[in-house]
Amino acid sequence: MRDEIQRLDPTGLRFATVLRDTIDQLLNGEATGRYDWKTLFKTEKTHAGTVVEINLQREFKFADGTDMDYKIAGSDVDCKYSQQFGGWMIPPEAMGHICLLVWADDSKSRWSAGLLRIREEWLNGGSNRDMKLTVKAAHREKILWLWRDAELPENILLHMDPVDRATVFAHSSGQARLIELFRLVQKRRIGRNVVRAVAQQKDYMKRVRGNGGARSALQSEGILIMGDYESHRRIAEGLGVLSPREGEFVSVRVTRSSGHQPDRPSATLDGTKWCCAQPEDAIEPGPSLPSHTK
Repeated sequence: MRDEIQRLDPTGLRFATVLRDTIDQLLNGEATGRYDWKTLFKTEKTHAGTVVEINLQREFKFADGTDMDYKIAGSDVDCKYSQQFGGWMIPPEAMGHICLLVWADDSKSRWSAGLLRIREEWLNGGSNRDMKLTVKAAHREKILWLWRDAELPENILLHMDPVDRATVFAHSSGQARLIELFRLVQKRRIGRNVVRAVAQQKDYMKRVRGNGGARSALQSEGILIMGDYESHRRIAEGLGVLSPREGEFVSVRVTRSSGHQPDRPSATLDGTKWCCAQPEDAIEPGPSLPSHTK
């Protein structure tokens, strides 16, 4: 079973993306402006496990289980999610079955997933109404980890400087907020759901692109906003900054590389070599990024 899951997701990126998207789905930033798990209602947090279960099945196309949630490599598997490590609530009907135990903590940007065949003696006693029990801390070592303490795609709004965050949200328009976000948060991956939460508009992607979006607005300041196009990824790699993954953006201020150290990472745009600007470098208009077809 471990081999089958890791065959479907050798790096864990698909799994991590599901968790990132699920947390963002619950936060519903486009409608609420929320970015912190702590601001969810109790009922929303309770519902999180069901949403994780559904979204993992949708992503990996696991078959329905006979008695449990899924059937993976011929075995029934029950999916249990907890935002608190070790807080998985195991129902009586899972006894003797394999559980996929999933944990993610947005404040730590970490997640784990492992497999455990449930045995009664490995569980804590409990008196809750539905008779659900937790795994004893001493027996967590028996969990077969698929991924342990892996990187959860960062929730930029949660982890950015509080003063910068307040500056972003001080703007009344979604377009102005996005421009400020890409100006203040550079060289870090900004996910599409962050953009949606900041813009709070249905046409949020239009607010990023050129032709009046943040990309064209910040070009005069030498700031590039690279998307998940292959041509943009090559530019990010050339500049020595994080490359955007699917659904992500990375902004960076650049300057012409002439006159700078020859070993500074650079990328050629509009026939000129550009490198990441340092704070002391003068602001100058930046180059145009290639279209997504290149």
